[in-house]
Amino acid sequence: MAIRADAAHAVARPRDGDPEMGAAASRQDPARARQRRLPDPKPLTEHGPARVIAMCNQKGGVGKTTSTINLGAALTEFGRKVLLIDLDPQGALSVGLGIPAQNMDRTIYNALMERNTTLRDVRVHTDVPGLDLVPSNIDLSAAEVQLVSEVAREQTLLRVLADVRDEYDYILIDCQPSLGLLTVNALTAAQGVMIPLECEFFSLRGVALLVDTIDKVKERLNPQLEISGILATMYDSRTVHCKEVFSRVVEAFGDTVFQTVIQRTVRFPETTVAGQPITTWAPTSSGAAAYRDLAKEVLAL
Repeated sequence: MAIRADAAHAVARPRDGDPEMGAAASRQDPARARQRRLPDPKPLTEHGPARVIAMCNQKGGVGKTTSTINLGAALTEFGRKVLLIDLDPQGALSVGLGIPAQNMDRTIYNALMERNTTLRDVRVHTDVPGLDLVPSNIDLSAAEVQLVSEVAREQTLLRVLADVRDEYDYILIDCQPSLGLLTVNALTAAQGVMIPLECEFFSLRGVALLVDTIDKVKERLNPQLEISGILATMYDSRTVHCKEVFSRVVEAFGDTVFQTVIQRTVRFPETTVAGQPITTWAPTSSGAAAYRDLAKEVLAL
């Protein structure tokens, strides 16, 4: 799916006095109005090569890590083998899956910076069958500086992924909340970009910059890169503001916006403490159902 940069700039601009849209949003839930029945995915007869998707947004706290964990877990429920890559020095993805990455000797940093270390050497199995993780910790913060002097530094992750792509159906990369060299590595290695977007105005402001960065990477480094979709997160249909923001995003980006929206719920913080995806911690919850629907949309791309 393609997103024009001018659309991103337009949706990020505040509008003074738009009474018609405000009234419409307050009358009905625009997210519910877009709901359609999603077909069940077809079973696989073999695995690989993996489709690589970067979960990217330079604004923090928009649900990137939560979506990476739960989308990955939901994909495994449909028989897919999934590898999650923690590309954030904060290591939130590792923590969210109960992996004590801060105590590990080898992480994604070693795979990126050491020629004799591969992803097979640093990946770990999670408690979810079919879901593996390449953990990260604060060591990764040094990679951004060290990669600057490397030849073809933007393609380091792409080269590292080549060893394991045939073993998985999907590789999801949890990017750090910035547009630095590590994120550019993720975009260079990926075929698709998923943009988790919190339904509030300040989250919209960074979309234009992110789309510009994606366009530059596509033009200069990775012609295959496409935006898989925008995922509305932290959605609360009780607030007019949230519904207005969602309506503006759909108005600007159309079908690029996933019909699945991730509602606000207390279940997600609980899963972080438990170190489990919501699909196993609260399998009958609305959050688990939402990520299963998102998995169906991703599989249909």
